[in-house]
Amino acid sequence: MRRLLFVLILLGLIGCSDAPASTAVVNLSQLEALPDAPATEVKPLRVAVAAIISPQGTADSYGPMLDYLSAKLERPVELVQRRTYTEVNDLIAKGEVDVAFVCTSAYVAGQREFGMKLLAAPQVQGETVYHSLLIVPSDSAAQSMADLRGSVFAFTDPISTSGHNYPVFLLQQMGETPESFFERTFYTYSHDDAIRAVAHGVADGAAVDSLVYAYAITREPDLAQETRVVHQSPAFGIPPVVTGPNIRPQLAAELRNVLLQMADDPAGQEALQTAGFDRLVPIEDTVYDSVRELETAVSP
Repeated sequence: MRRLLFVLILLGLIGCSDAPASTAVVNLSQLEALPDAPATEVKPLRVAVAAIISPQGTADSYGPMLDYLSAKLERPVELVQRRTYTEVNDLIAKGEVDVAFVCTSAYVAGQREFGMKLLAAPQVQGETVYHSLLIVPSDSAAQSMADLRGSVFAFTDPISTSGHNYPVFLLQQMGETPESFFERTFYTYSHDDAIRAVAHGVADGAAVDSLVYAYAITREPDLAQETRVVHQSPAFGIPPVVTGPNIRPQLAAELRNVLLQMADDPAGQEALQTAGFDRLVPIEDTVYDSVRELETAVSP
């Protein structure tokens, strides 16, 4: 009777168990590696280039440099373009791009309004300056801004130092405004398009970035035959490479190191040459004080 009771209890325990009838054996001496975790998608580095030159010109000039950054940082790089300098500044302020190549007035505005930071600056022919050039068609009789009264004039961008503020300053020196002096004005939103507007007779004059002009006439020699420089401004600090105020310090340091060392690497030298630069160098904020003075002079 006692033996029968034991058997019944044992059968009851087995029946209530969820365990399968067969038992798996684990051999701890035969271990296998866990499968690799899925690779995390690498976030692209977003680089904005202000419309100092046309979109196609930007892609051609800066493409090799962005490819170089991608290789050195081991992450994708995405080129971001906008029509105006202000739109690019908005992207930087909102942290929607990591680094940007901007014009001088855009840096001055961004530094004042939301703390834009200098990262580096191009050096061209041993210098970190550029000029505003007043250009006219090669067959024009004009010798100065005074000779363009009643003409059609091409500005580049409403906040451009060389393509807007400086020519407006020249007019102020004569007691004039664009509205009182010119028959008509328009914006091209890039310096190379302003040069072409003059070369093709769409505009009687324009003020353009000296670095872009030198680059453009090298790439398109006909532009040198179709345009003529009649005035050159004093020197201004060169358009810099910048970041927003909230960039991670580690990323800013990594970017700065790559940019400043480009000229020491043959691949980097080739990319710099395509953009028309000797190298990228550190630069101080005070270099842009003359741009600030010009901005103040032409402000309403």
